[in-house]
Amino acid sequence: MAQELHVVTGAFGYTGKYIAQHLLERGLTVRTLTNSVHRENPFGDKVQAHPFNFDNPDALIASLRGATVLYNTYWVRFNYGNDFGHATAVANTLKLFDAAKKAGVPRIVHTSITNPSETSHLEYFSGKARLERALRESGMSYAILRPTVIFGDEDILVNNIAWILRRLPVFGVFGDGQYKLQPIFVEDYAQLAVAQGATRENCIIDAIGPETFTYRALVEQIGEIIGARRPIISVPPALGYWTGALVSNLMGDVTITREEIQGLMENLLYTDSPPAGTTKLTDWARAHADILGKHYANELARRRDRTKAYDKL
Repeated sequence: MAQELHVVTGAFGYTGKYIAQHLLERGLTVRTLTNSVHRENPFGDKVQAHPFNFDNPDALIASLRGATVLYNTYWVRFNYGNDFGHATAVANTLKLFDAAKKAGVPRIVHTSITNPSETSHLEYFSGKARLERALRESGMSYAILRPTVIFGDEDILVNNIAWILRRLPVFGVFGDGQYKLQPIFVEDYAQLAVAQGATRENCIIDAIGPETFTYRALVEQIGEIIGARRPIISVPPALGYWTGALVSNLMGDVTITREEIQGLMENLLYTDSPPAGTTKLTDWARAHADILGKHYANELARRRDRTKAYDKL
């Protein structure tokens, strides 16, 4: 009897890799769609890689045909250059949804963001809302998962907070730092995604972890756990952004964007929903205290080198 085929976008990256691993553990056949078909494959011949083929609809449809579920993690964190931004990500994801429908894929498990809104002045949140609406109107069965921050061994945000704490005598938070976020562990997120792939009920889930932090408290906790407690000072958002831009220039990366600062300060990474994950960030950080933040996690380096596996802590 043929095994079910499940398609995961970005299985050689971050969240997609963990989703693929959990699917394989369930004895399912896994295929990935990726912009990095030559990136190191952690699964060997267990996962076949196909390019996204956004500009070749027939090839995109063919790569999805026969799939029972599509797990979509495709997105971009920030606008960068002419062909790397939210507008492109929205357009490409709409092509992906259309191809999935034409290929007869019964269900999509889609990664969104907390508090999306088509009227948001932040492209990240308005783009995610546009995609949610398209999926709801597609006629396909769907699960929309809305995480805030996903932490784990390939993490960027939490790791780089620790990296700054290890190297600077003070840490600046934007404004009062009282806006909140609810990080979820990548393994918990993957388990949630796979569980939703096994059902057919339409749903929208705030995929948040069991701990809620103010941004200031998160920095304090990380500093205490790694043994790098620093004075935390409030800085105007503009000054915080330009400090981040200086780090970006030094590291050849985009450390923080104006939109990310605004999203944080508008409390868009917080909901009052029950937690969907069980792993506490503080417990995970204690288990990784000796290595958390020892090395900078570079987003652009991952995109420049499409052959190397994502660095772990």
